[in-house]
Amino acid sequence: MKNSSDKKELILDAMKQLMSEVSYRDISVSDIARKAGIGKGSIYYYFDSKDEILHEVIESSYRLAIKEYLDSVEADMSALEKIRHLFRSIICEEFNDKERNFILTLIPDDDMLLQNMLKYIAIKEISPILGDILEQGIREGTISTETPRESAEIVIAVLTFLLDYAVFPKDDSDGFEKKLKIFAGVLETCFKTEQGGFDFLLDMNG
Repeated sequence: MKNSSDKKELILDAMKQLMSEVSYRDISVSDIARKAGIGKGSIYYYFDSKDEILHEVIESSYRLAIKEYLDSVEADMSALEKIRHLFRSIICEEFNDKERNFILTLIPDDDMLLQNMLKYIAIKEISPILGDILEQGIREGTISTETPRESAEIVIAVLTFLLDYAVFPKDDSDGFEKKLKIFAGVLETCFKTEQGGFDFLLDMNG
């Protein structure tokens, strides 16, 4: 007999499989139960709705990438080095690369409701990591901010929209690079970092 953790994973796996086959809008709770091989009532034991299942699917993908990031960070890295690593490995590479993040292939670019859900979860999951790094920078004396947690949320929120190519098309390479340069300058000013401390953001235009 499968335990509760196994059943929950069956539901999440079923959702992933169905989303690779049909539009999320066309998936019903009955479809998920059928694909998972469990009763429909079991779905509602673990989740209140189909949207809650999708939310958990997205969160699990983010948490996996965050774990990989945390495992790869060296203890003696400076705060700015960790920020560079965080932005590149999670936001730039993982969550804007459809070959690495299957969630991006399942949610259409023009489905703003689901795209906004992605952004919300990115802010929720990544901001605490950035907040910790900002606090490290404060201790080091390399970063200055009185509100590291709130600042982290704002930075991640802006960055997720800036890297949303449905909002800011990347085919305008010059315009996109200018926006990244402006954002890097804003962060440098706000956090009173060394000159060029956030210039690595320009690499995201590669």
